[in-house]
Amino acid sequence: MTQCGEAMAEASTGKAEAADLLAWYDRHRRDLPWRAKPGITADPYHVWLSEIMLQQTQVQAVIPYFLGFLERWPTVEALARAPRDDVLAAWAGLGYYARARRLHDCARMVADTLDGRFPETEEDLRALPGIGAYTAGAIAAIAFDRPAAAVDGNVERVMARIHRIEDPMPGAKKAVREKTLDLIPADRPGDFAQALMDLGATICTPRKPACGICPWRDACRARLAGIADDLPKSAPKKKRPHRFGLVFWLEREDGAVLFRTRPDEGLLGGMLEVPTTAWRDADWELAESLTDAPVPGSWQLLPDVVRHGFTHFTLDLRVAVLGYSGGEVEGVWHHPETFASLALPTMTRKVIKHARTARP
Repeated sequence: MTQCGEAMAEASTGKAEAADLLAWYDRHRRDLPWRAKPGITADPYHVWLSEIMLQQTQVQAVIPYFLGFLERWPTVEALARAPRDDVLAAWAGLGYYARARRLHDCARMVADTLDGRFPETEEDLRALPGIGAYTAGAIAAIAFDRPAAAVDGNVERVMARIHRIEDPMPGAKKAVREKTLDLIPADRPGDFAQALMDLGATICTPRKPACGICPWRDACRARLAGIADDLPKSAPKKKRPHRFGLVFWLEREDGAVLFRTRPDEGLLGGMLEVPTTAWRDADWELAESLTDAPVPGSWQLLPDVVRHGFTHFTLDLRVAVLGYSGGEVEGVWHHPETFASLALPTMTRKVIKHARTARP
């Protein structure tokens, strides 16, 4: 067969595969609160909000946050007008807090400079805060029916298997993206993007994929070779480093506790925390840590540690406590009855629980 003939045959096969997937999607599509019903145009605000929340987060964890945001801020203009602290507080517990800051920045840009309208092209979408290649592709495809490739972990797994791409990730990402673009149909690119997501989430799962009921079972090269479970391959993971810190629980007679706001840039940016030392590779002795304490005094260490895992490292925090007896401090006091409404990351909530339960 000539190269031209091979290309025509591959294109024909791609159209058939796309049709098979869309037929499966029409029968089995997931009912998600941000997903438009069949025949209804997707709301770009809903698509954008959900896609930002879904970055590195499971669908079931996102649903209550998405619904909560929509209830408080039903439009991008309403979200843009919201105080930053309110947005961070509403996001608390969802993790990866830089997303919340960029979400708010993006809402303001769309509302203030784009008249509340999201751009339709991948290139213009990527110019907005917090929107990378995957998110731009997802919004362009789902909200505006553009032939864009939205390649997340689910799609990488599906495409690596159906095309038997054995090069390890992330090196194979380019090949996966090219194969995805080749399959996108001209008439329903938004549905195709969501169908790929659903296929990866429900059928072509990381372990024990349900190949027997997959709409692409006959075309899947990895299944035919008996290696579907082995793909996609990943480069060996580096061991996460371990770090140590010490936090200072300063409590007034009325029960209020001192908090401070982390810098906007960096890990947990803009979130509240109990004052802490720097996080380093070596454990802290109480005596050496006192230069970072909010006030001088006879600080007492609590037993045990608070352990928390971030994407790139794990952290052990020891907690020192002291009753406040006066003096100038930097930070803000909050009473325990207000803790639930504060913009507190999971790590800080662990510190609070430990400090309130481990004290004698």
